[in-house]
This record gives sequence, C-alpha cells and structure tokens, in this order.
Amino acid sequence: MPANLTPDYLEAEREYRRAETPAARIAALERMLATLPKHKGTEKLQADIRRKLSQARKESGRKSAAHAAPFYLVRKEGAGQVALVGPPNAGKSQLVGALTHARPEIAPFPFTTHAPVPGMMSFEDVQIQLVDLPPISRHFTEPWLPQALRTADLLVLVADLGDGDVLDGIDYILETLAGWRIPPPAFLAANKRDLPGGEANFRALAELYGPRLPCLAISAATGENLDAFRKAAFEALRVVRVYTKAPGKKADLGAPYVLPRGSTVLDAARHVHKDFAEHLRYARLFHAAGGPDGLMVERAHQVEDGDILEFHI
Repeated sequence: MPANLTPDYLEAEREYRRAETPAARIAALERMLATLPKHKGTEKLQADIRRKLSQARKESGRKSAAHAAPFYLVRKEGAGQVALVGPPNAGKSQLVGALTHARPEIAPFPFTTHAPVPGMMSFEDVQIQLVDLPPISRHFTEPWLPQALRTADLLVLVADLGDGDVLDGIDYILETLAGWRIPPPAFLAANKRDLPGGEANFRALAELYGPRLPCLAISAATGENLDAFRKAAFEALRVVRVYTKAPGKKADLGAPYVLPRGSTVLDAARHVHKDFAEHLRYARLFHAAGGPDGLMVERAHQVEDGDILEFHI
C-alpha cells in the first residue's frame, strides 16, 4: 500500500535532516509522527519514527557526568567536521568567527583558545562544521589535543603570513602531527594576506610547501578568498550531494543527502530509508544542470555530486 506522504510530513522530514540540536530533532520527529498518514502502508515508517524519537529523547535526557563525552570531543554535525590547527595567533578564531555564527574569543595575545569552539559554515546548500582548537606550540600544547584531532574528518592548517617565525611554526606542527600518527592537513590556509608583504610571503610559502601541501591565501579580517576556503574544505571532505524526487514530481533541491564519494545508488537509498534499500529495483537519474535525464541506473551505479535520483521499488 503506498504511503501517500503529505506535504506537511515531507516538510517535517526536511526539518529533521537539517536539525542541528537534540531539541530540534525531537520537535521535527514529533511533527513527522503527527502528520504521517496512519494506515497499514505506513506501519514500518511509524515504528521507525517512534524508535528515533525514543532514542532522541533518551540522548537529550542524559545528564549523568559519568557517561558524558569529554569536553574536547565535539559531536559531529553537517557534512563533515573540519578541525583548524595552527601556531598561536594564526587567526583560527577570527576565521571561525568570519565563516560561522560562532563567537570564539579573539585577542591579540597567544593561547586565547582553551577549549574547542565549533561553528557551522555554509557551502552552497550544505553545512560544514568548523572547530577552533588551541594552538600547537613548542611552548605549550594541550595534552588532550591529539584525541580531539583524531575524531575530526580532516584538518586544515592555518598560518600567519605576517609572522616572522611562520616556517618554524608550520614545520613544528607537521612534525608533531606525524609523531601523533595523525594524517597531515588537507591544505594550508595562509591567513592575513591583507598585511603588508602578505602576497610576497604567500608566494614564498606556496613555493616551499605547495608540492606536498596545497596552499590557499586568505584574510579572515577582510573576507578575501573565504568562498575559496569553503569550496576547498567541501572538496577535501570527499563527499557528494544527492537529491531525490518522487515520480512525476519536481526534485527536492532544498536538503541534499550527503554521502561519501564512491557511494552507490543502493547506498543513497539506504541513507533515505532502509525500506527503500530492501525493495529497490532500480532508479532513474536526473541532473539539476541539465543533460540526459531519466536514465535507468542499477543499484550498483556510483552517484556523483549533484545527482537527482528517483527510486523505484
């Protein structure tokens, strides 16, 4: 029996996918349950929503410190978690403040950041989590920092183009990460390009590190190249956005499903709902930018960023 999902239910489901806090997830799930048509065809879906709602309420109600995660482990949100590493006063906090709604403490003296400060950065239609962290320095490094970095999806090294010791700071951080057996940063964000001599310093930096570490010149103060930073972070996460549509309907381009690069049509169906994956026969592929639309693709077909899928079960 078809589910015949209502527009109110579909909107609540989109709110659930966009929710960033336990309270928002609970509210969206409650609305999904209230607007879901109640008949035999939706019994499995009702049970699935009730299970998610029960789990969300349990997680929201856990107040025991004994079972709480350490303060330095930030729960992941959005398309991926990007941790910022760098020497003191490189401008990591200013960068997070410029790219997100977070308000980390910013000061002209070193070691201002003592704990992780997360914020959500927008890139087109997805959110990426940035985490500001204390610096890595020869003078002092927080003992919990390695564990916080290991849980991130990728690292970005932020350096100060106006710092006379910038090369020593970068080298020390790369050596320290290698000693901790943590993968190297995805790229180097050379901050404060707006300072006198910033462009010349960046060219020297890119010539020295470019072959092993992609370099991007930015200015958190002026906003220069921050759009390029957003794009570089998204591409480094190695994920793709997949959209869905119902037969005969327009595609829902407001809230994509974010999957690891290399995922298949079956992976995408499983991400939408386990029942889709269990009963999926094939899908039709559409493209938001135009092209040969409606092509039948098999379950093992590898999806690409921007694909629109119409599932047939």
